[in-house]
Amino acid sequence: MSVLVLVHGFMGGAAQWDGYFDQLARQMDIHAVDLPGFGANAHLDPIPSIGGYADWVVDQLRQTGIQRYDLLGHSMGGMIAQEIALRDVDRIDRLVLYATGSIGVLPGRFETIEESKRRAEADGATATARRIAATWFLDYEAAEGFEPCARVAEQSRLPAIHAGLDAMQAWSGRENLGRITPQTLVLWGDQDRTYPWAQIHTLWTEIPHTNLAVIPGCAHAVHAEKTQLFSEVLSDFLSR
Repeated sequence: MSVLVLVHGFMGGAAQWDGYFDQLARQMDIHAVDLPGFGANAHLDPIPSIGGYADWVVDQLRQTGIQRYDLLGHSMGGMIAQEIALRDVDRIDRLVLYATGSIGVLPGRFETIEESKRRAEADGATATARRIAATWFLDYEAAEGFEPCARVAEQSRLPAIHAGLDAMQAWSGRENLGRITPQTLVLWGDQDRTYPWAQIHTLWTEIPHTNLAVIPGCAHAVHAEKTQLFSEVLSDFLSR
């Protein structure tokens, strides 16, 4: 049976996928990681670089004995997945870049990275986690999937928040998009507040072998807001 590796994003964790991949789990093994500093690995020292996280994931897959796999990265995890696709190209069959982009600091970001770090210090990790988790959903805190998502985000402490922000600030993968060789699906919710269409369009047009899926009426957490459609799109792509 094929393996699908899931890499979560900033203030995420493996538990954020619970209950949303049941349909896909009938056709493949699902292997979700917790990055250092986040989720169930919140006790580990975070890594302040996207490339460092990619190296860590590849090492974990080797230790687990996973030889070939499909790879999905969400948000910051999509940046990590782009780096993994360059490092582990001979082992990756298909790549899913989900609600992500090719640069870590978006033009017109609502506030600078330094302002985000100061705000996290002032508000505390828990309040920061809930504020960020709410932006993933079209209906913010009123969304059905918000509380489970927020509980995962709340496991992150301030050092991990700072490390994640530093990692994104220092990263750009734009110059490497043409070197990504696996068949790729770029998946995006059309109301995503985090990654605008320009970022998605860049991935779609500059990665050589790429399909695009735009899911209507949802934001950054497509898997939680349109679970059935999300599963059907992924199943179609991964079963080719």
